[in-house]
Amino acid sequence: MGELTKSDSCGGLRQLEKEIVEKLEWLGEFAKDPAGGISRLLYSKEWIDTQHALKCWMESEGFEAKFDEIGNLSGVIKGRNRNETILTGSHIDTVKNGGLYDGQLGVVAGVLAIKYLKQFYGQPLRNLEIVSLAEEEGSRFPYCFWGSRNIIGSVKRKDVERMADFNGVLFTEALTRAGFTFRDETIAPRKDLQAFVELHVEQGNVLETENTAIGIVQSIVGQRRFTVSVNGIANHAGTTPMGYRKDAVYAASQMIYETISLARELGDPLVVTVGKIEVTPNTVNVVPGNALFTVDVRHTDKNALKNFTELLYKKVAAVSKEHDVETGIEMWMDAEPVPMDPKIVGIIEKKCQELNVSYKLMHSGAGHDAQIFAPIVPTAMLFVPSRQGISHSPEEFTKPSDLALGVQTLIETLYELAYKE
Repeated sequence: MGELTKSDSCGGLRQLEKEIVEKLEWLGEFAKDPAGGISRLLYSKEWIDTQHALKCWMESEGFEAKFDEIGNLSGVIKGRNRNETILTGSHIDTVKNGGLYDGQLGVVAGVLAIKYLKQFYGQPLRNLEIVSLAEEEGSRFPYCFWGSRNIIGSVKRKDVERMADFNGVLFTEALTRAGFTFRDETIAPRKDLQAFVELHVEQGNVLETENTAIGIVQSIVGQRRFTVSVNGIANHAGTTPMGYRKDAVYAASQMIYETISLARELGDPLVVTVGKIEVTPNTVNVVPGNALFTVDVRHTDKNALKNFTELLYKKVAAVSKEHDVETGIEMWMDAEPVPMDPKIVGIIEKKCQELNVSYKLMHSGAGHDAQIFAPIVPTAMLFVPSRQGISHSPEEFTKPSDLALGVQTLIETLYELAYKE
């Protein structure tokens, strides 16, 4: 490549900085929350307004823009080969009081990247498509990746139609009010997709700490989530001797300590989090009779997840026996690690080297739409740094220069995938 990213590198990057910041701020105005940040929940007015504003922008840049049945928005620049499509993009839904970059960066960057490719290189060999996915976060309804799962055909109407949001609004009602309907499940999923590339903020502080511009994701971690319930006997705090107690909190605290200590001993890339703890009766002068805590386990290797699960069960059982309490463990999430496509990872790495951009091969500790596409479509992810690793917050921030390098790398990658034989 030449005109944009090499011969006029400084000028091109300055232009990208200006445009990406302006468009992110513009898009954020459609969902600005008076309480702070951005709140753009699936099928809300803010979500509808944002998607329609994006559609108008895409059309003004010469894209063929349209919604699918459930509200995914696509903008296409047709290639000479209409049967092959290179897809990029991300999601526009947010958590409550979310930031400016998570999700919508990948959408804005995708529009800009394809716009510049069309401007400098004309019609691609393969279709170039930007998708603004309807939903990823699960912030309104208890379901994640609604947008990408519909594209690959892995979700059924029955999975969501009885769901309601925190105000009691049914999923089907919200869908209909927004002007959309369910996907026709008798029609096979798309067969034209040849690649999916997602640009995203890191949501961690590795790149910033190591002063690295681009993260090239090799895999997305698998996750297992558990709820551990500990049942002892509630009793008087003053009249029950220590040796006669069946203290649920004492037992649970030892389980938590030993579980996290084991994770620290085993080391990266294993991460284990106890994020929720509940105690009953939860009062100062009663020996706790019941305790509940959650365990979130993540690793890039499926067997490592399985092995840690076995160790977790053994530790909980041993502590339960030691304290003479009853314990139950429920595993309610089991998502396998998802590798990215080695060929596309190699393309991105080569492009970073050609551009003299610092990069790191890494894994993603968070879930992304890329993990939904990857088993079906060759997929890769690019990360740009997040200040202090902050995400899902109004304090989310990425430097304009880092944003521009992310778009530049995306342009180069899409060029290789869509224009080369």
